[in-house]
Amino acid sequence: MSEPVFVMKKNELEAGKVRKFDLCGNAIAVYNLNGTFYATQDNCTHATASLSEGDIVDDECIACPVHDGTFHIPTGQPMSFPCEHAIRTYKVIDQGDAVMVDFDQEADEAADAI
Repeated sequence: MSEPVFVMKKNELEAGKVRKFDLCGNAIAVYNLNGTFYATQDNCTHATASLSEGDIVDDECIACPVHDGTFHIPTGQPMSFPCEHAIRTYKVIDQGDAVMVDFDQEADEAADAI
């Protein structure tokens, strides 16, 4: 089991925004949803696209910039066509002003959705 990885300080990402990071061989998208941080794989499961280039819609979904299909950020579940396969989520660990990601664990919301 690996240790959580430092991604950024919380004040580096405004609420309602998403940003891409390349860490530990993983391209991830980190989201700030009203002060709660989430992390998912950055690649769309439907087409070759970077989700971090998409828009956050309906307060907690990310729209793929290529085909506008959406995924629920906390659970990774597909929400609209043509997305059919969930995206991988990662557990975000709150450590004061730091955002840390555990690449070995799914987000709590994703684990609860299974």
